[in-house]
Amino acid sequence: MQESTNINIRMDKEVKNAAEKIFNELGLNMTTAINIFLRKAIQVQGIPFDIKLNTPNETTMKAIEEGESLPSTTYNNISDLKKALGL
Repeated sequence: MQESTNINIRMDKEVKNAAEKIFNELGLNMTTAINIFLRKAIQVQGIPFDIKLNTPNETTMKAIEEGESLPSTTYNNISDLKKALGL
């Protein structure tokens, strides 16, 4: 087992709370998230920003909601679909 060490950092309370909320949604705690960040930084030899929630913007959310409100139709074959599309 590798020896562990503690680090102490100071940050804005709002930043900490917002980050914890995101990490909790990802199933992580702050320690695990920081370890992931540090290991990835070592791997890429730089600052990594690839770990994030996939949150759609307002325009995309409106399009999703609009699409979900439309009636859905199924077709048994491609001919019926083409006929419905006027092709």
